Amino acid sequence: MGNDKFKRYTVTAALPYTNGPVHIGHLAGVYIPADIYVRFLRSTGKDVVFVCGSDEHGVPITLKAKKEGVSPQEVVDKYHKIIGDSFRDFGIAFNIYHRTSSETHHDTASGFFKTLYDKGVFKEEETEQYFDEKAGAFLADRYIIGTCPKCSNEEAYGDQCEKCGSTLSPTELINPRSTLSGAQPVLRTTKNWFLPLDTMQPQIEAYIDAHKDWKPNVYGQCKSWLSGGLNPRAMTRDLDWGVKVPVEGADGKVLYVWFDAPIGYISGTKDLCDANLSEEKKKEYYFNESLKPKDSWETYWYAEDTKLVHFIGKDNIVFHCIIFPAMLMAHGSFQLADNVPANEFLNLEGDKISTSRNWAVWLHEYLQDFPDKQDVLRYVLTATAPETKDNDFTWKDFQARNNNELVAIFGNFVNRVLVLSHKYFDGKVMMGSAFTETDLQVMAELKEYPSKIAASIEQYRFREALSEFMSLARMGNKYLADEEPWKLIKTDEERVKTILNIGLQIASNLAILAQPFLPFSAQKLFDMLNMDVQDWDKAGTLDLLPLGHQLNEASLLFEKIEDAEIEAQIQRLMDSKKSNEQASMKVEEAKPNVSFEQFSSMDIRIGTILEAEKVAKTKKLLKLKIDTGIDQRTIVSGIAEYFEPEQIIGKQVSVLINLEPREIKGILSQGMILMAENPDGTLSFVAPESVFVNGSTVR
Repeated sequence: MGNDKFKRYTVTAALPYTNGPVHIGHLAGVYIPADIYVRFLRSTGKDVVFVCGSDEHGVPITLKAKKEGVSPQEVVDKYHKIIGDSFRDFGIAFNIYHRTSSETHHDTASGFFKTLYDKGVFKEEETEQYFDEKAGAFLADRYIIGTCPKCSNEEAYGDQCEKCGSTLSPTELINPRSTLSGAQPVLRTTKNWFLPLDTMQPQIEAYIDAHKDWKPNVYGQCKSWLSGGLNPRAMTRDLDWGVKVPVEGADGKVLYVWFDAPIGYISGTKDLCDANLSEEKKKEYYFNESLKPKDSWETYWYAEDTKLVHFIGKDNIVFHCIIFPAMLMAHGSFQLADNVPANEFLNLEGDKISTSRNWAVWLHEYLQDFPDKQDVLRYVLTATAPETKDNDFTWKDFQARNNNELVAIFGNFVNRVLVLSHKYFDGKVMMGSAFTETDLQVMAELKEYPSKIAASIEQYRFREALSEFMSLARMGNKYLADEEPWKLIKTDEERVKTILNIGLQIASNLAILAQPFLPFSAQKLFDMLNMDVQDWDKAGTLDLLPLGHQLNEASLLFEKIEDAEIEAQIQRLMDSKKSNEQASMKVEEAKPNVSFEQFSSMDIRIGTILEAEKVAKTKKLLKLKIDTGIDQRTIVSGIAEYFEPEQIIGKQVSVLINLEPREIKGILSQGMILMAENPDGTLSFVAPESVFVNGSTVR
């Protein structure tokens, strides 16, 4: 390991909001990188606590509850289970996945605030905030929508326009309205407690400047915030859902979610180290009871020889690098994060992932569709991780990486070396002739891989680490292909023993080195090799499997993914996109009123289309011959882009027969057929449900 001054590690992963499930953007940005790092640390024998949990407070929860017509508690209970079960099934190796609605968390967050309050850290100020007189409530930023002053989006939130990405304040919105009642809010004075980031800026700046080795996107964003000058930030809100503010005069107020949420890392560690935690809570919170912490919770947060690392997405950088450290500084007891390796955003099929538009690949749905392919998604999201810039996930790339890399390289090598060992030597590890120059070169290269992969992981370059791992699998594949033991077996069995020995030793090294990236496949490979799980420091040698060692039966490490499986996923996205586009389309506003006499003057009859043909030199026009029950007449209609002529012959339609005739493209059109038009432009005939007599009146 690169730095031996740390005796233990506290690793946190951003607490997901429980207003919806987890999607691949969350996995690529936070949870897979954190899991790789933690699994690596554990494989080197390090003392690690890996803490996460559901963030169950904040406005998104209450908005979801209002939308679904249930209580906030019902919302968080529902999604806490979905998210927690998904993480378990996907193999994220948390020590604990707890929740911020727990009693432990409320006590911890409340106590933290009270400590700062008693020390005189906060500034108590009265400010103007929007108030909904109809609902009788102050409005948090997300309870206010209006027109964005920068792009004219009419559905911008009080803190951000999701169309143009601009950061806003509620008072900047044009024509603001409350999401609670739809009423226009008014400004009223309210009292809140502010963290004085302005006076703390020198401390915060010194902390950031001491970490110039952070990822450029993290360090750069922090310096940008600091260069603009920090302002006091309210740590309380006028809401009824959250951790109550534990001071006098704070009725109807809760802690700001970004004060409350990061304290969830601390309260989670408390629950993890609590010997008296109930069996019910252990079953809910603990992911693996064998991962018992070796020290008290205080040691994992206070001790100087503990390394704290926060894994987050780029939208959380300011909170984890400026606000949370400021809170910890003000408290005075805690160690600050040694690193905050934030990733950029992952897009999906060329479009921004959006929960509201259902444009996402949800983890729980993926696990239903691909129940034994956790490692495939881990591999693809690591190989395309948005570490330095936004990146894109496509289902075609997912299929190609599985089939062309996991199956054709890693899986192919493992399968060949195991199958040949069983075929030629009854599944026993053998050794024949002396090593050749090629063998020695392979052995020398093999020794370098564990340290190269470890160095990349320690520097949070997980794409690079995975690439090095696959280079070792490629080396093994090439070695077998070049040496061709299936040909040599006829003339030089002793040489084949040596080739397969080296191949098996490479496979056993791959099993060890795969553990952080592909834990399910690593375990499967250990089982096939009939080999106990080995620590990282055992890798890099050719003596992992002793002579005479008996292998277990070979099976495929990975399986090809067929086109039909991918097409089904793409179709699901397209269907979702179409559904959301239709739902978001606005219906045309009503036209001015007409009198009953004006309406009665229209003579609308049921008719049958007898003939239909396209009008020459036009794209939109069809010439129709219609039996109106009164006569047979010609009508020209602009529906050619929606209907083929032969498909509509015989259909009954509604016809306005007393419309003034007019000439269209040299054809006298005597009336108009009535059509229904969707907001997306699709058309349908206005017709009776059953056959009516031609000439029947439409009233």
